[in-house]
Amino acid sequence: MSEADGPLAYFLPLDDQLLPMNGLIGRQIEIRASERITCVGCGKSSNKSFNQGYCYRCFITLAACDLCIMKPETCHHHLGTCREPAWGDAHCMIPHVVYLANSTGVKVGITRETQIPTRWIDQGAGQALPVFRVATRRLSGLIETVLAQQVTDKTKWQALVKGEYAPVDLVAERDRLLALCADGLAAIEAEFPGQVERLDAVPVTLSYPVETYAAKAKSFSPEKEPARGRLTGIKGQYLLFDTGVLNVRKFTGYQWEVTVL
Repeated sequence: MSEADGPLAYFLPLDDQLLPMNGLIGRQIEIRASERITCVGCGKSSNKSFNQGYCYRCFITLAACDLCIMKPETCHHHLGTCREPAWGDAHCMIPHVVYLANSTGVKVGITRETQIPTRWIDQGAGQALPVFRVATRRLSGLIETVLAQQVTDKTKWQALVKGEYAPVDLVAERDRLLALCADGLAAIEAEFPGQVERLDAVPVTLSYPVETYAAKAKSFSPEKEPARGRLTGIKGQYLLFDTGVLNVRKFTGYQWEVTVL
């Protein structure tokens, strides 16, 4: 988890404590992921993690693991076929924001309005700009699909951990995309009257605690061998070492063991 006030402050959950990670930058540390995995859905022990922290039963039954989470334009709540209608009401049938972000170049993304700026931090964005506020997750996905015809909706993690980032004029990029996608966006706004709001927002800039970036994008698998080396920074969901990088989000549900060497 992180705090977004000034240079970001990161904390690693260890049982019932939060370990401040910024103070470990510059130190030699070792991080292991034990064999104990706790499902983030049901809280039961599991011998394998699916979809970043779920046991297999939750993975195949929970709405949070449905395909439409990755492809929101395929949301089927309005058809009455959601796995968990109450969950869908709370997470999908609420205001979402379509935004532009710059982490390794300009990308389009969506998030629940309540997840700003957490979503941008999680992606390691250096800049972000809200473009639309819409009524539902499905609607945000439909708009994202139109914009994604002109700009990527992915972050290149290898470039992210290497620090391949340059500021851009997100307002100018927004205006360019709105002009290019005018017909597709107008069609969505006509189909969903009163549910799409165009925003005139100011770009947000985020700063990360990084001394040096990774020389190469070698990813640790701490459940197989520990992540060990000098911690040189933190960006998005990645811990940066002089020996490689650790994607903490990928191992959600694992029990961590951290040793300062």
